Amino acid sequence: SGDAFVQELREHVAQQIGKIARPRQIMVVAELPKTRSGKIMRRLLRDVADNRELGDVTTLTDSSVMDLIKSNLSTGKGGEE
Repeated sequence: SGDAFVQELREHVAQQIGKIARPRQIMVVAELPKTRSGKIMRRLLRDVADNRELGDVTTLTDSSVMDLIKSNLSTGKGGEE
């Protein structure tokens, strides 16, 4: 199940890197925001995680991906501990 995967991933990070690095929240999504050249736009992920305005998304191949991620965060589907 999704919850089991999230817990397993948290434990893996804690074992491999250390408990201090264990993520508080993990969100499993079908797709990440990517530019037309295929690079993941990490800035947008940080912005949405910190509840900041997204700014320029014109270089995304599919801007609806960010809408889905924001929607999952607002509905609590983020795998919080």
